[in-house]
Amino acid sequence: MRDRYGSDVLAGDWNVPKRGRAVEHPADRGLVVEEVTTDWCGEIVAVDRDLHTVTLEDRREKRRTFPLGPGFLLEGKPVILTAPVHRQAPAKPSRTASGSVAVHEAKAKVARASRIFVEGRHDAELVEKVWGDDLRVEGVVVEYLGGIDDLSEDLRDFKPGPNRKAGVLVDHLVPGSKESRIAHRIATSPMGQHVLVVGHPFVDVWQSVKPDRLGLKAWPTIPRHLEWKVGVCQHLGWPHRNQADIARAWQHILSKVTSFADLEPELLGRVEELIDFVTA
Repeated sequence: MRDRYGSDVLAGDWNVPKRGRAVEHPADRGLVVEEVTTDWCGEIVAVDRDLHTVTLEDRREKRRTFPLGPGFLLEGKPVILTAPVHRQAPAKPSRTASGSVAVHEAKAKVARASRIFVEGRHDAELVEKVWGDDLRVEGVVVEYLGGIDDLSEDLRDFKPGPNRKAGVLVDHLVPGSKESRIAHRIATSPMGQHVLVVGHPFVDVWQSVKPDRLGLKAWPTIPRHLEWKVGVCQHLGWPHRNQADIARAWQHILSKVTSFADLEPELLGRVEELIDFVTA
């Protein structure tokens, strides 16, 4: 079937005007675009590389966040929004992220026999970002355990001793918690004199990042029946369908940490305590 102009109206959705092929375009702040599935039109006010999202603000100053990619119109033409590229010249800081004096071009020491163990990958990445320079100068290796249910067995395999100390950082170390019982059991065991288990009170290390760094007044309270990280992402409107979404959420949080000043004191003191213990 053809219309009077000779077009085949059954060859596609004839209700949708032909706008041409979409092309990639950087989502620069200030551009006014339309999200086609919702007809939401607004100015680009924020782009998040970690979450792969773009935030639009309409003329009533209401905001909505959408995934970067296809599905947008710019001046009536389809575009695939991509994160803008910003290049900055690197500068050598005078201080490390932990606040210590930076020692540029210093070679990492040979690793000590002593180690610092943390619960999970996110803990390890946060410690590396803030204290990494100091740990390399001191020759201290940080390893993550994937949980502390088997901490006693892990430490027995490590074989701590006078010159082979183990410092352990755990989440949610509060009276009555599972973590506190594990820590007490290790402290009173024969290996306890060569092991120091410390922790912060937060449910997860995510909470050790000051909430205002993420534009929050406080971290949300998550019901116990929900997995905490999934609940946080859901509460904040972040993607949370799978582990890849959780990983992107963490990278977004981690990107807001540039120094010790972005972390809560309850974590700062415990990490410094562990470093002192394993380097004494």
